[in-house]
Amino acid sequence: MHAIVIGAGFSGMSTAAYLAQKGYRVTVLEKHDGPGGRGRQWQSEGYTFDMGPSWYWMPDVFETFFGHFGKKPSDYYTLERLDPSYSIFYEDGPMTIPASMDEMEALFERVEPGSAIRLRKFLQDAAYKYEVGINDLVRKPSRSVFEFADTRVLKGLLQLDLLSNIRSSIKKVVKNPQLQQLLEFPVLFLGATPSNTPALYSLMNYADMSLGTWYPQGGMYAVVKAFHQLAVEQGASFQFGKEVSSFEYANGAISAVVCGEEVIPCDVVVASADYAHVDQKILAPAYRKYSPSYWAKRKMAPSSFLYYVGLDAPIPGIEHHSLFFDAPFDVHADAIYTEPRWPEKPLFYLSAASKTDAAAAPKGGEALVILIPTAPGLEDTDEVLDRYFHLVAERIKDHVGFDIREHMVVKRTYAYRDFVKDYHAHLGNAYGLANTLDQTAIFKPSLKGKLSNLYYAGQLTVPGPGVPPCIISGEVVALEIQKEHPLAL
Repeated sequence: MHAIVIGAGFSGMSTAAYLAQKGYRVTVLEKHDGPGGRGRQWQSEGYTFDMGPSWYWMPDVFETFFGHFGKKPSDYYTLERLDPSYSIFYEDGPMTIPASMDEMEALFERVEPGSAIRLRKFLQDAAYKYEVGINDLVRKPSRSVFEFADTRVLKGLLQLDLLSNIRSSIKKVVKNPQLQQLLEFPVLFLGATPSNTPALYSLMNYADMSLGTWYPQGGMYAVVKAFHQLAVEQGASFQFGKEVSSFEYANGAISAVVCGEEVIPCDVVVASADYAHVDQKILAPAYRKYSPSYWAKRKMAPSSFLYYVGLDAPIPGIEHHSLFFDAPFDVHADAIYTEPRWPEKPLFYLSAASKTDAAAAPKGGEALVILIPTAPGLEDTDEVLDRYFHLVAERIKDHVGFDIREHMVVKRTYAYRDFVKDYHAHLGNAYGLANTLDQTAIFKPSLKGKLSNLYYAGQLTVPGPGVPPCIISGEVVALEIQKEHPLAL
């Protein structure tokens, strides 16, 4: 049985590995010239940049994935736990976030006496949510509400705080605004404001503070290469530079995938490319799962301005990961989620992988990635991108006394138009759907298409955005295919 996977991002490679392991003939078609999808790598003049994901969180998800194939992450790449995990720059200066839980509690106690014991209780609760959320909820295909009817899950749902928001939960833990922002930070990856994100997602605080922030030597692209190698070892084949343009149909199913002039017969198709693009642009109208208005009404996670910058000197006072929260969070959030517009004083993230990985930059240099979250759907211009680069460069200079503009060897921008061009990203989003309650589990776009042999994986379906959920997505969809399209004995 021939399964075609569209897209060689994390969800596509995960799907390919699981199906190939079970004996399916798997072909992965990828429009770019190598694997990775949004996790691709860019190199220039001795500098190396991860173009997309740069945080290695939830190491247990990676271990579980490799374990299903009798492997370990260490068979493919070397992990290092970052300590400090990251730094946050507030208006009055930086706060360094330690890896040690004892040091973390001491930090909380120093800033707000009495808060350490409340943090400990909050993280114990978050650990339970993580265990139930990752092991019970996230690994379900979410095709029917009855999937959630077993006793353990129902009991868990009552304790998961799905109907309260994480901001109100955090306010019970700490009153200090800086500590509140520290605890709210992980949900920024989920694509909604803390007041619109279910308290369930305190599980991200457990992932952050208890499981830790790690770095794979060689960057996240080392993980991409590992997934690609593993899928090939299982028997999957990859064809790069192959963009799917249409399908052929027979008896309510896809009979072939079309790449330009090439027609490739198949028995099963998994689309791990942008769901909205496949649904609205590649499928014939009669076979589309959703309407244009359905997609128009989806709440999307932000898009981003990204700047890849190579410096000829090391930048002082910066950790591997730095968050600049030296501006009001709610004002920036309003510009993303409430009244979409260019933010006046945005929060932003700075990655300096060369602080940990000497190979990321020439000797004496620095490789930086700067990310500014923006509202999806706003069309950028070179002028806008340049204005925001100077704005964040000034803010960095104010904090660390170093002007990155005076030391640039390499500079590349990446924004809305690039997400659309490279990934057909719906509204130019960078992170997928916002993880609001009405877009959780059975309320997400279904992993099963309208046609009998079409499935979806990746950030716009279950379980959701982020590298670990996309890895799990591949496992979940592969299991559904094995049930509905089993191999002949």
